[in-house]
Amino acid sequence: MNLPNSLTAARLFLAPIFFILYFFPLWTGTGAVAASVLLLIVYILIETTDVLDGYIARKYNLVTEIGKVMDPFADVFSRITYFVCFTVTGLMPSWVFLIILYRELGVTFLRMVMISKGTAMAASVFGKIKAVIYAVSSMFGILYTLVLRFSIEGVWVQWLYIAMISAFVLGAAAALLSLAAYVKAVIRT
Repeated sequence: MNLPNSLTAARLFLAPIFFILYFFPLWTGTGAVAASVLLLIVYILIETTDVLDGYIARKYNLVTEIGKVMDPFADVFSRITYFVCFTVTGLMPSWVFLIILYRELGVTFLRMVMISKGTAMAASVFGKIKAVIYAVSSMFGILYTLVLRFSIEGVWVQWLYIAMISAFVLGAAAALLSLAAYVKAVIRT
């Protein structure tokens, strides 16, 4: 397994760790500080490996067929993990989560259709924008989680909440736009 594929596989390993760290203080009533610090570290590792795997694969000509399939799967796996955490704890509206989930399942289906036709479906510009919005909205969700865990107060907390919800809604809109782009690409082939 080459370096980019190893970085991609790391996201598959780290996503369940994110889930455990997110809920650990709720399950046990202890460890909020340690779990929160580790949660941030794991989030940064997941997002950093997402950027690095593709960059290294393209720069050093290490693109593989398994990497083309595993990378988008690892992206969905990690980001759906974030969004499950936020939805279960009431931060992300369930309708936003469902739009995002349906988009991810829809694109996975479309990728399988294209693979059955012998064509790999490349990421669209809308898919890249969606990925950035998902990452940003996830960061807002994590920051707001920390605000709640540590009972931080201040006028800016309300602005953080508004920014988080806005980012989640923007993520749902980006999900729909990128799904439409993929559907259009499949229809053209």
